[in-house]
Amino acid sequence: MGPGPSDVNPRVTAAMGAPTIGHLDPEFVRLMDEIKQMLQYAFKTKNRFTFPVSAPGSAGMETCFVNLLEPGDKAIVCQNGVFGGRMKENVERCGATAIMVHDAWGDPVDPNKVEEALTANPDAKLLAFVHAETSTGACSDARLLTSLAHKFGALSLVDSVTGLGGVELDVDGWEIDAIYSGTQKCLSCPPGLSPVSFGARAEEVIRTRKTKVQSWFLDMQLVMAYWAGDGARTYHHTAPVNSMYGLHEALVMLKEEGLENSWARHAFHHSALAAGVEAMGLQFIVRQDARLPQLNSVTVPAGVKEAEVRARLLADYNLEIGAGLGALAGKVWRIGLMGESACKTNVLLCLGALDAVLTDMGAPIHGGRAVAAAQAVYRQAH
Repeated sequence: MGPGPSDVNPRVTAAMGAPTIGHLDPEFVRLMDEIKQMLQYAFKTKNRFTFPVSAPGSAGMETCFVNLLEPGDKAIVCQNGVFGGRMKENVERCGATAIMVHDAWGDPVDPNKVEEALTANPDAKLLAFVHAETSTGACSDARLLTSLAHKFGALSLVDSVTGLGGVELDVDGWEIDAIYSGTQKCLSCPPGLSPVSFGARAEEVIRTRKTKVQSWFLDMQLVMAYWAGDGARTYHHTAPVNSMYGLHEALVMLKEEGLENSWARHAFHHSALAAGVEAMGLQFIVRQDARLPQLNSVTVPAGVKEAEVRARLLADYNLEIGAGLGALAGKVWRIGLMGESACKTNVLLCLGALDAVLTDMGAPIHGGRAVAAAQAVYRQAH
């Protein structure tokens, strides 16, 4: 129950154990087509450039930046946590200039600050922001931010590594130009693949760029020759075949549940977790209307050694929660409710274990209330 990877369903691990076949085998090409179609469903898009990069979410991020930016370009980058900082690194390594828009860690991206930055930099090529900030649990308004980018003639580039499958996301409806995610969060697949999607405006930028993409491996025009086409595929790299089996099964399960049902399930179990956390007297760092249900940053009580709590949860309850990153290191726990991990059993286990450990350590909490508060939410739902 940390910030990822989440628990993996046995159906996914079983699928990954199937015999390995060639990455140009007709049966694998058929599987690739099905993965593309189901990723389009998950992203809510018809973008033809929708596929999983053969590497983790960080490679999905780099794929977007290196294909859309050229030396001398300017990009507005929003930072309200760790991953906005990584966007800045990518911009600069492309030889472009990053214009930073900063917000406090735990706050969503402020649209007013973004509009000010776009007004002051009318030549900005793109606006990059994190939709679902994994380091804080804050959810920013991707639809509004994308509309601002388009108002000023810029592309939108969106990080939704923690968002896909767990919270509302509508690539076509919100007119997002480029987006990347990861398999190990709400899709409950092992890490190692990064779903990406590029819209028509982004495609045109890639097609008409004046310089070569700095990364051969992540060059979209080369990669899509392998992923596109009616049966005729150009060899680019040896795809991670068994990982693709796992993603395929995870996406089948997402369709079986229904995308909107998955969003609702994450929100429901978050409401029970939040009731228990607050009954203990603990607080969230993100205001209620901007919280990601799948990533919960909870403040560490005064005088408590947060690493010791995590160590005891792991040793005594076989339960993993995450530590804070960057500016929040030592100040918060990050409790994940992602994909397979978002269930009543886990919520009650986490609350009960956290209550017991903190009480035993003499922490200033309201002991014995957390599980009852969560149970009340579940009873009301029934």
